[in-house]
Amino acid sequence: MNNVEIDITALSCPIPAETEHERITLGYGEGGYLTRKFIRERLLPRFDNPTLRQLGDAAILNIDSRRIVFTTDCYTVTPLFFPGGDIGKLAIFGTVNDLAVSGAIPRWLSLSLVIEEGLAWKTLDRVLDSIQAAAASACVMIVTGDTKVVPRGAVDQLFITTSGIGELEATAPPGPELLRDGDVLIASGPIGCHGASILCAREHLEFDPIPTSDCADVTAPLVALQRAGVAPRAIRDATRGGIAAILQEWAESSRRSCVIEETLIPLNAEVRSLCELLGLDPLHLANEGTFVLATAPELVEQTMEILHQHAVSSRATVIGKITPRRVAPVMVVRGIGREVVLDEPIGAPLPRIC
Repeated sequence: MNNVEIDITALSCPIPAETEHERITLGYGEGGYLTRKFIRERLLPRFDNPTLRQLGDAAILNIDSRRIVFTTDCYTVTPLFFPGGDIGKLAIFGTVNDLAVSGAIPRWLSLSLVIEEGLAWKTLDRVLDSIQAAAASACVMIVTGDTKVVPRGAVDQLFITTSGIGELEATAPPGPELLRDGDVLIASGPIGCHGASILCAREHLEFDPIPTSDCADVTAPLVALQRAGVAPRAIRDATRGGIAAILQEWAESSRRSCVIEETLIPLNAEVRSLCELLGLDPLHLANEGTFVLATAPELVEQTMEILHQHAVSSRATVIGKITPRRVAPVMVVRGIGREVVLDEPIGAPLPRIC
């Protein structure tokens, strides 16, 4: 066999190492480990305060005798339109959902547009019509906003920033730091639909049927749980990084492990096929109308009964439990009964999904 010389300096890894980078990489915006590292090392030291320190989807603020919930988000999805939604619908429901999983009833939103010079009016009108319909569906009012137009190439067509305010009707979910051994993990519906939809639309993959985004408002079942006095320990909408990112965060906060069973995870056939074909893990794919909650064992039956009464959570399923800390923060019991470690993606396997 001939010896082959390889220049190792020409080799590179697509996944960022855990060393300091001189410049930002896409992985820092993916909602997983690098995002948490960025927040922990760059933002908290500069802006630390008791409210920010909770690192929830929204901030709970005390104003006189009232408690309000405040959140903000930016949407840069590409393409602008995809099966099941578009950037406008996504911006409204994404912000509404951050309020809902924080225990609030969404009330008011701001809307800021950064528009690339040359965007067609018919494209912008289509997005604005979608925003109007989504806001009406979610019963929220857009009460303020801003518009900027930037030169060609400064942004990719259209970026949207929304902020939302909601009213805390009762009490907020306690949060992942209060998870207990034996608490039960529930997914509100099939996972990975949004990430699969964006991937197929962006890469023009011709699946039949094509994966459709789960982009939806999740407020109704969460308000129903609250009004029934069925309080989850923690709730989170499974957006960037998917269920894997949430469970990693919860395990880190609670100093426990999350153990889920592969055969229990709700998954649409078209998403399963896409993941098997491309070697993707649906637990890493983003969702935009699916949440994960943890609840005490004695509340599981009542929780499931309420969730199943609402279309957006009609396929809610128990997927696992909280356990004392194991060899890894998150474990998956695969189909053959073997426990394996579930890592979270470190790089940016699918950037700009929301």
